[in-house]
Amino acid sequence: MKRFALLGVLAFAAVGIVACGDDGNGAAPVSGENSSSSVAESSATVVESSSSISSAAESSAAMSSSVVANSSSSVAQSSSAEISSSTSVDTLRITYALKPFDGPLANPHKGFTVPTEGTWVFVPEFEYGPYGSLNNRAWDLVTYGSGYQKWNKLNPAKDVYDWTELDKLLDALAEHNMGYALRVLPYSPSFVKGNDAPEEDYDWTPKFVYESGAKKITATVQWNGYRATVPVWDDPVYLQAAKDFGTALAKKYDGDPRIEYIDIRSFGEWGEWHASHLNGSEMPSEAVQIEMLDHYASVFKKTLLVLPSSGMGNVYTHALSLGITKRDDGFISIPGRPDSLVRAYEANLPTIAENQAGYATMLNNNDIIPGGYLKWTPQRWVDAITTAHLTYYVLDQDSDEGYKFYKENKALADSMSKVIGYNFRVVSAELVSVTGGARNAAENAANASIASTAATSMLNITVKNTGVAPCFFDVYLVAEFVDSTGTALAQLGKTLRIPKGTFKDGMSQKFSFSGNLPADGTASSDASAQTTIRIALSLYESEDAFKNGKNPTVRFDNDGLLQNAKLLLKE
Repeated sequence: MKRFALLGVLAFAAVGIVACGDDGNGAAPVSGENSSSSVAESSATVVESSSSISSAAESSAAMSSSVVANSSSSVAQSSSAEISSSTSVDTLRITYALKPFDGPLANPHKGFTVPTEGTWVFVPEFEYGPYGSLNNRAWDLVTYGSGYQKWNKLNPAKDVYDWTELDKLLDALAEHNMGYALRVLPYSPSFVKGNDAPEEDYDWTPKFVYESGAKKITATVQWNGYRATVPVWDDPVYLQAAKDFGTALAKKYDGDPRIEYIDIRSFGEWGEWHASHLNGSEMPSEAVQIEMLDHYASVFKKTLLVLPSSGMGNVYTHALSLGITKRDDGFISIPGRPDSLVRAYEANLPTIAENQAGYATMLNNNDIIPGGYLKWTPQRWVDAITTAHLTYYVLDQDSDEGYKFYKENKALADSMSKVIGYNFRVVSAELVSVTGGARNAAENAANASIASTAATSMLNITVKNTGVAPCFFDVYLVAEFVDSTGTALAQLGKTLRIPKGTFKDGMSQKFSFSGNLPADGTASSDASAQTTIRIALSLYESEDAFKNGKNPTVRFDNDGLLQNAKLLLKE
């Protein structure tokens, strides 16, 4: 009779294995866990060999895969058809040892960014880049690029659009497995360097908009007193041009996998929906702001849209009703700002943040409220991430500041890479495998001379989201038989789809995979020649990626990650 050696177990010898559960290392407290669904604290379990099936689980192992969320009853204890007691079979039970991944863990569609304004970030000459001379390890945490583009550069003339440089940047980021958070700005008072500063230096509204009749005024920049021209934000010609640009942007990039999200930056200084530092400039009414949100929601059907920091009150409420999330740019230094994002989290949308200023600046804040700003402290940083249930966060305002921040706070930042957004950790895994003779008396009677040698296996796992936010994209869970190098031999059971937004923070879910390991060179009747069969788990962003033989892009927070990002379960 042919037999299988799983994970080095030869001739089905009885071996004791201890399962290590979720110890929460590096994770901030999260709520909402159904404790009855967690089996992380399983104690020593024995790999069993027997001449008969000892439980109903083994006899149901040929059933198709199933998923049960937050259930206290194990799939392995479900009822099943009886098996003839006269049938000689071998049962193997393995409980795997599980530990958290040691080190920072970067995963897609969540995490940290630093500004990436152009492809020059990725050249060796840029010392703060991932290939620069400073060996800036902050890039180990960066999962997406972010930055602004100028409206007049992308839209130089009416109905004329130039996406060339933006596409180059998107392609460069994609080559480094990063998306891009895009904001297109109409105006930036930071570049008003004098009363005679050229308008095109700071007013990035295309000239054709003014030539078409849009009005502009003269305002004063508060911090330096310089005079500057500013668009009239509710001018009908300006508004129509801004909508037309939004339509063109959606036609080009809606659903583009290179785009992480798009800020709607139609109004105000830096497109932040305020005119706080421009004396003489006023924001349009709430009705006009809501109208712009409605337009963007009507043309963008796939890509996540974001309301900038100063969109508040009824405008914020309306944005959430459209599925447009919120960002806040006043973190750490301004009390209460993390709380402002809780509404977006409760609407099941990812939250986004940036600090009020750079790390070095915040270290020198006076800690006086009101009248000043709070200093940056490690605890305030952790509290901000957890309170707002952040999915996306700017590590610092520029690459050089990100370098300094990470150099001084590496251990903390590494640990929070597993807290921000989702974080999937396998907290228990057990394999039950049955091999031997024909599986029932009817089969024996029909074909008495032929013995079934395929191993029927059932894998039961529990996965916990130890992050502070749900996973906001569909994820596909795969179990495979692999060899000692991690090469796939056969899929175990079916691919399981976890819909976006359903795997909440703090939640544990149980998953089961069952099927037969084909006897096509993976086993031998000669015990000395037996192949070692292992189990690997993978998370994919699409089922097609798995079917096409691509490596997974989402990694489990577990020790045992292979170079191809699959998780090899260990004894």
